Amino acid sequence: MRGRRLGIDVGAVRVGVALSDPDGVLATPLLTVPRDLDHGADLRTIAGLVAEHGVVGIVVGLPRTLAGREGAAAEAARAFAVGLESVVDVPVELSDERLTTVVATQQLRERGVKGRKQRAVIDQAAAVAILQGWLDAARRR
Repeated sequence: MRGRRLGIDVGAVRVGVALSDPDGVLATPLLTVPRDLDHGADLRTIAGLVAEHGVVGIVVGLPRTLAGREGAAAEAARAFAVGLESVVDVPVELSDERLTTVVATQQLRERGVKGRKQRAVIDQAAAVAILQGWLDAARRR
């Protein structure tokens, strides 16, 4: 299905958000949203992005270990996806995100982005990796 999609990297402190082009070819960083476990402002912000950009689907990264096991971070991502489903009218799906943050960190380091600047964009870079992997796999299907 044609249309923009959001990629989401759920962290304990921040949520990285990426956006695809309407043809589903390229994911680009959009923004980083502070987590709000108590009041759901993060979920409402993302719902606003869905409306603003005409998003047709959301891909939430599901962190697994290299052995394929799920821990606390995966549980948090699943809970976040359920929360998103309650505030948006588009499909929300989970996608394996093994090593996306590691790869994003390496890429930023190679580009000379370090320290505080890296922390500010690492979540967005991980969201891009999650969404781009999903878009590439969707084109192969």
